[in-house]
Amino acid sequence: MNKLLFILVSCASAICTSAGQVDTVDIFSPSMNLNVKNIVILPVDYEEHTNFPTLYLLHGYSGNHKDWVNIKPDLPELATLYRMIIVCPDGKNSWYWDSPVNPKMKYETYVSKELVDFIDQNYKTKKDKSGRAITGLSMGGHGGLWLGIRHQDVFGACGSTSGGVDIRPFPKNWEMETLLGVYSDNKERWDQFTVINQLHLIKSDLTIIIDCGTEDFFYEVNEQLHREMLNRHIRHDYLSRPGAHNAGYWRNSIGYQLLFFHHFFFNSP
Repeated sequence: MNKLLFILVSCASAICTSAGQVDTVDIFSPSMNLNVKNIVILPVDYEEHTNFPTLYLLHGYSGNHKDWVNIKPDLPELATLYRMIIVCPDGKNSWYWDSPVNPKMKYETYVSKELVDFIDQNYKTKKDKSGRAITGLSMGGHGGLWLGIRHQDVFGACGSTSGGVDIRPFPKNWEMETLLGVYSDNKERWDQFTVINQLHLIKSDLTIIIDCGTEDFFYEVNEQLHREMLNRHIRHDYLSRPGAHNAGYWRNSIGYQLLFFHHFFFNSP
């Protein structure tokens, strides 16, 4: 372990099941000078093998690191079925940005650098972008694409379910003004911090999946993102089906995404 970066690490709990192990791990973030809680899910055969790929799974606004195991209780079984480690960090209400307004909110650095380094140093992972993917729901869907696109040296695949892929139509929502400043006074900054304006960074080898329900308030911005990616000839999978912005939709959608990332991890050339 890198002692400079990770001064304090403690396993708050470890739940062993027939499906594997679910740990709650506190990881020290030097960039924010605080401990961040994370769920780490290991496949049942973790001790028997090496070089597992890792999926980083991000929660939405007002959520925490426990959200995904509550939404999808069979995640440990799916980690075993799809032969991957699943990591769920607590991203607070950060939108997974390094906030230019609040220096205490550096969750882009935390997830893409500090967390990935810790997981690679302390677990039997495939330590290459071909063995890492990131996705999430709502705010975490924004985060999955934001971090995946901006850190293509770290993540080989990324995704979003019900994601806030263009934040600008919602300037008064979800505490974003506390992270970016008031929209009317900082339009250029808001342009820079929205996923749909990151597409010029995408390289041809980034694997992408996006889905959103047709009754979701984020549906139109996901449709716009899909159309813009088609216009730019950016390869991606896009799913749209009946559903709203709720746990029932996410419980269903993450099953498709886990299968998608499994194919990326084990069938990529």
